[in-house]
Amino acid sequence: MNSEKRIRIWIPLWIALSIAVGVFIGNKYSKLGGSVNRLSGTGKLDAVLRYIDNSYVDTVNMRGLVEDALPSIVQELDPHSVYIPAEEMKRVNEDLEGHFSGIGVTFFVLKDTIVVTSIVPGGPSEAAGIKPWDRIVTVNDSLVAGKKITNADVLKTLRGEKGSEVKLGIKRDDAATLSEIIVTRGDIPMQSVPVSYMLTETIGYIKITTFAFPTFGEFISAISKLKSMGCNAFVIDLRGNFGGSLDAVVAMVNEFLNKNDLIVYAEGRNFPREDKYANGSGTSKSDQIIVMIDEMSASASEIFAGAIQDNDRGLIIGRRSFGKGLVQSQRDFPDGSAIRLTVARYYTPSGRSIQRKYEKGKYDEYEMEAVNRYIQGDYVNIDTVSNENIIPFKTVGGRTVYAGDGIMPDIFVPRDTSGINSYYNLLANNNILQEYATVYSDMNKKRLQEFETWPEMHSFLRKQPLLVNLASYADNKGIRRRPYYIEESRDLIESQVEALIIRNFFGEEGFYSVLMKSDKLLMKATELIETGKNTTDAVREGLYSSVNGNRFLKNVRQNSVAAVLLVPGNFV
Repeated sequence: MNSEKRIRIWIPLWIALSIAVGVFIGNKYSKLGGSVNRLSGTGKLDAVLRYIDNSYVDTVNMRGLVEDALPSIVQELDPHSVYIPAEEMKRVNEDLEGHFSGIGVTFFVLKDTIVVTSIVPGGPSEAAGIKPWDRIVTVNDSLVAGKKITNADVLKTLRGEKGSEVKLGIKRDDAATLSEIIVTRGDIPMQSVPVSYMLTETIGYIKITTFAFPTFGEFISAISKLKSMGCNAFVIDLRGNFGGSLDAVVAMVNEFLNKNDLIVYAEGRNFPREDKYANGSGTSKSDQIIVMIDEMSASASEIFAGAIQDNDRGLIIGRRSFGKGLVQSQRDFPDGSAIRLTVARYYTPSGRSIQRKYEKGKYDEYEMEAVNRYIQGDYVNIDTVSNENIIPFKTVGGRTVYAGDGIMPDIFVPRDTSGINSYYNLLANNNILQEYATVYSDMNKKRLQEFETWPEMHSFLRKQPLLVNLASYADNKGIRRRPYYIEESRDLIESQVEALIIRNFFGEEGFYSVLMKSDKLLMKATELIETGKNTTDAVREGLYSSVNGNRFLKNVRQNSVAAVLLVPGNFV
């Protein structure tokens, strides 16, 4: 073991002390005019670091030493406290800010070549003359085609500072030579409300993928659009939504609650209780609402669901949520890095803690919770959460709800495994479905571009031998035909391939509209609203059976859709 490696092993112990003092007490002492060095050990730490820097036998990269040590030190506190290096802060901020700087296209890497599948309207690429199905062969005169480029490589290469230029070598259709096009990068919005449309004449569907700073504006626009079409009942889809901005979710829930209804509160050891109330200005206080959640709905999604549930405002259906209810406060450092430290816990209006239990130092197990729940059968059977973790609380109307490592839905809806078999898994895991959809779209683009609406295209695709051709394509890729399993997965495969093809020409609305046609949970939400059984009174009246404190609707199974398909296309 070389000397610098030995230093890297021992120095984190000293840095841990520094972090603990600096984060938890340093700010308090500085405000009081005191000195952190009054605390035992901190002066010694500074002395040791100076001693190493000045006297150690070999040169030590002190900055690198600290950067290597900080992530592991902070993450030992709890599962969500984190140190974010400067180079990662930009990406993290992009997620919350809801935009990034790039060229404004979606792409798919096909046969080691970047294929442009769509153009962001009004974006830099549209202005420069890039077209769908162009191939990007060179970037700034460097060859990128045929180099086994990955999605991550494409993002790194084509995203960049706003106002910077990138020269692209474009291969278009059958042209013999490359066209050189210079694109000036600009701000590209990342939609967090990718789709909203009418399910029936009066019921609207809104999908929310994250809670970024611009999400509230997108949400209000979606509500306004649907109301103009006659909507008076909403199905809000928070499945797979891992959270985001507290301000955004509070503003969004406010649309459905009456004045002075409690939305959420936070409290911690050195964090006085802070309550968030509805202000009464909401536009949908009398509209019906059902919220759909699953095991990957977390943080802000759970705040949304908990507020609706505890105020007896609507029903929550689906599966028990993730259970992320820790409040992080961010402290920025001069070099652009930051620490996000847990300072409090979130609680729903009834007093339920959203955060599921974790054991210090066993955070790998915590992260594997979703997998463990799958193994235990949570997604296809009744939720197996321990009775020890189920604690009853009362809603504002006196209804019993449960705290149990996340938000327990009013109606537990198991995952449907029909169509999921070894053949389908091979297609999904090897990205064959999206690859074939891209190939088919490219080969038939002239015909497909003639359709003016996605329903027209869908009607056309339903008559095409997509499954047969897909099986042949997969066979050429090394996934042999298995007729029994192909037939078993027919409906699932066809709906997903059709949706992916339609996305290439009509975006997210066409994609979700086709994909959600076979979503049993969405169908059940629609049925509950239409039959008037979507109220909390229906729960009290015994419409649902209860097992181990969980409520579930008999004979309801949620259609399983591969999560990767629900993610919007790769944007640069």
